[in-house]
Amino acid sequence: MRVLKHLYVQVLIGLAAGILVGHFAPAFGVQMKPLGDTFIRLIKMLITLVIFCTVSVGIARMESLKQVGRVGFKTLLYFEVVTSIALVLGLVVANVLRPGAGLNIDPASLDPHAVTHYVADAHAASSSFIDMIVPNSVVGAFARGDLLQVLLFSVLFGIALSIMSQRSRLLMRGIEQFGDTLMRIVEMIMRLAPLGAFGAIAFTVGKYGIGTLQQLGLLILCFYITSILFIAIVLGAAARWAGVGLWPLLKYFREELLIVLGTSTTESVLPRLMEKLERMGCPRAIVGLVLPTGYSFNLDGAAIYLTMTSLFIAQATNTHLTLMQQLGLLAILMLTSKGGAGVAGAALVALTATLSTHNIIPVAGITLILGVDRVLNEIRALTNMIGNVVATLVVARWEGAFDARAAREFLAAPREVQAQALAQPARKPHAAQAGQPGQSAQAREDEPGLPHATALFEKAAK
Repeated sequence: MRVLKHLYVQVLIGLAAGILVGHFAPAFGVQMKPLGDTFIRLIKMLITLVIFCTVSVGIARMESLKQVGRVGFKTLLYFEVVTSIALVLGLVVANVLRPGAGLNIDPASLDPHAVTHYVADAHAASSSFIDMIVPNSVVGAFARGDLLQVLLFSVLFGIALSIMSQRSRLLMRGIEQFGDTLMRIVEMIMRLAPLGAFGAIAFTVGKYGIGTLQQLGLLILCFYITSILFIAIVLGAAARWAGVGLWPLLKYFREELLIVLGTSTTESVLPRLMEKLERMGCPRAIVGLVLPTGYSFNLDGAAIYLTMTSLFIAQATNTHLTLMQQLGLLAILMLTSKGGAGVAGAALVALTATLSTHNIIPVAGITLILGVDRVLNEIRALTNMIGNVVATLVVARWEGAFDARAAREFLAAPREVQAQALAQPARKPHAAQAGQPGQSAQAREDEPGLPHATALFEKAAK
C-alpha cells in the first residue's frame, strides 16, 4: 500500500501500537524504553555538528555582519514578547479555573526527598548567563551537546569566515559538503522514527498508566486546552503575519509533530526542522540563528506549564498568593523559563528553581505533579516546537528575506510534489538575496545558493 510508505503514517502506527502495548502489557511497555532513548541519542549525536555547519556557512554568506546583529536583536525581542504572553496566559487560566482547588493537601505530608534530584539540578543550573553561554572548551561544548555554547562558537566561526572572504572559500565549501552529508545521515536515522515513537509512548503509558490521568485530570485538561488556544490564537496570528496559514504549516510538519508527540522531546526533530524551513524559503543563516536559540529562549509550552503548575501547587496546598506575589512569581518565571534544553525533565528543573527562588509555594509540592509530568510534556514539547517554527518564519519575514507567496504555493502543493522537492539536494542560501522586492521567482532560482520554495515546487512539478 502506497500510504504506508509515508513516514507520518508509519509513526502513527508506531504510536498506536505503543499505546496498546503500554496499556495491555505495561511491564513489556516499560522494557521498550531503550527504543525511544536510542533513537533520540542517534539524532542528538548529530545536532551540534548540523548547527555548526548551518550557522557558520550561513553567516559567512550574509551581506554584512551588521545583519547578524540585527537578526539576533529581532529574534530575542520576539522571543521575550511571545514567552511573556504564554506566561501571562497560563497565570490567567490557572486563576480562573483553579485546577488545584479543593485538594487540601498538607505541605508537611509531602516527601521533600522526592524532589532532591531536581533541587540539585536547579542549583547547578543557576549559574550566570555568561557561564551558561561561554564554554570552557569548544570540544566540551560539542561533546555535551550544549546548543547555546555551540551556537556561540558557530557564530564566531562564521564571522571569521566572512572576514577571511576569498581565503576561506575552500574551507567553506568543505563545511557545506560536510553539512549535506550530515543531513543524509539524519534522513537514514529518521527511518527509525516509528520504532522510536513506539518505544517512548509504550514506556510512558506502561509506567504511568491511564489511572494517573484521572487523579489530576483537571490540571491536564486545563493545560492542554490552554496550549491549544495559545497555538491557535497567538501562534496562528504570528504565522498569518509571516504570510502563511497555521494549518498548512502544521500539515507540512506533521511527521515532526508526531515524532515529538511520541518521544516527548523537540531535539529529536531539530535537524529536520532546519532543513524543511530552508526548503520553504527561509535563509539558512536565519534558520540557524533563530531555531537553535529558540530551543533555550523560546519555550512557549514550558512557559504555560510553569505558571499553571506553580499555581496548581499553591492551590492544592492552600497557599494563598496575593496579586503582588503572583506578579513576583511572573517576574521570576521570565528568567527561569529561559535556558531549557528542550528535553523531557528540563521544565521540572526550571519549576524547582522558580519555587526555590519565590520561597512561598512549597517546593515539595512538585511531588504532586511528578506522576503526570510526562503526560503534560507531550503538549508542552509540541507547543515549543510549533512556537520555534513560527518564530523562524516571523524573523525571516521581518528581515524581508522570506517570500510568503512562494511558501504558500509550496505548502499548498500535493504531498508527492513536496516529497520530490525535499528529496533534491539543497543549494546553499544567500540570505541577502531571498525575497528581494522586484525579483521574479525565476531570477531568484538562477541565483547560486538559494533554496527557494517556488524553484523547488516548479522543479518537482516538472
